[in-house]
This record gives sequence, structure tokens and C-alpha cells, in this order.
Amino acid sequence: MGQKINPIGLRLGIIRGWDSSWYGGKDYGDKLVEDEKIRQYLRVRIPRGGIAKVVIERTLKRITLTINTARPGIVIGKGGQEVDAIREEIKKITGKDVQININEIKRPELDARLVGENIAQQIENRFSYKRAIKNALQSTMKMGADGIKIRISGRLNGAEIARSEIYKDGRTPLHTLRSNIDYSLIEAQTVYGKIGIKVWICRGEIYGKVDLSPTAESDKKGPRGNDRGNANRGGGRDRRRRNN
Repeated sequence: MGQKINPIGLRLGIIRGWDSSWYGGKDYGDKLVEDEKIRQYLRVRIPRGGIAKVVIERTLKRITLTINTARPGIVIGKGGQEVDAIREEIKKITGKDVQININEIKRPELDARLVGENIAQQIENRFSYKRAIKNALQSTMKMGADGIKIRISGRLNGAEIARSEIYKDGRTPLHTLRSNIDYSLIEAQTVYGKIGIKVWICRGEIYGKVDLSPTAESDKKGPRGNDRGNANRGGGRDRRRRNN
């Protein structure tokens, strides 16, 4: 099951929260479409903003957007002009008051969407896809990830027959629900057609009670920071010593 389903959807309500927090009622479908329009608008409006996730919270008369970005300066703009313009434009789309919060991502190498967008951008600029992927693997593992897996599909290097290749480093246990797996699918538009890039990043394992609120920090840590997997193995050795 873990190999087939979206890793984020599989963990919803267990270690992951929802990116939209509101009660729909009879207008559930309209609000869902509106959320998607807002996210698409922000990605088109700020294509180089490094936007990883947009959390949407609704009240009766207000929409609160929390933009998680690796480049807050681009999103905010000079003197806050850019974010003010975005607020007014979204207000026209929704017809409601809009509040925008900016949350900086300090380690973009651990965010699957940002890693995938970086690879896609290099492929569109005609860099070698192998070099782009290997650089992404190295930088993510250096930042303390437990593992990363990248699958790239399409007409690689302009080949006449499309194919898929998988590159991975470390461990990415998709069946283990306590594993904090971040996942994203990005498409690179080339002259030969679209190339799909899937990225799985394992940030470790999460134990105990988890805050599932939409504004909770996405980079959750276990009891011993980046040594979560080693903590389990070490604990097993200690138990064997005590039993002996």
C-alpha cells in the first residue's frame, strides 16, 4: 500500500496535518476549487519565489494564507509592495478579506517540492539531468535527511522512447507511518515534451503526540534530532545487554 499511495495522504491525521483548514458545508466544492485557484495563482504570480506549501485557513469573512517559502524577500518585495499587491489580487478572486503570513523555510534541501523544482529548472535550462539529480541527492543527505529517492520519467536527453530512472540514497520506508516522508511531483517542460520528477525525502521518524494544526512546523523532529534511526538500533543493543 505504501508503495502505491501518495505518502502525504497516507499519513494524514497520523503525523501530517491538512493544508486547508475550514468547514465547507454545502459550499464545500466551491471552496475546494477556490483553494486550488489560489495556489495556482501564487505559483504563476511568483514563479521564482521558492514556494513549497500554501496553508489556507478560512473564517466566515476572512481567508488566512500562510506561504512557506525559501525566498521570503521575493514574496514580500521591496517595502512589502509585492505582498500587498498579492493580497489585493486574491481579494478580487475570492471577494473576502485576505491576510497573508510568510513563513521562511530555512532548509530548502529537505523539502521535496523545492528539490524537485530545482531539478526541473536545471533540466529546462538544458543541464544534464544526471548531474542535477546527483547534486540534489548529495545536498539533501548533507542536511541530515535519513534518505531520498528520485524517479525521473520521460524522453530523457531527447531519446525517442520514454523511460524511467530511479536514483536513491539512504532509506525511505514508505510503509512505516511514523516515518516523516515528504513527497512531491514536478513536471519539467522541455522541447521534447514533459519530464516528470517524483521526489521522496525521509526526514526521520516521529514518536509521541504530534501537532496536526496547519501552521505547525513541517520539519518535525524525533526525540534525538537527526539520529532517530540510530536511536532505535542503539536501544535494541542496550536491551540485549540488560537481558544478558
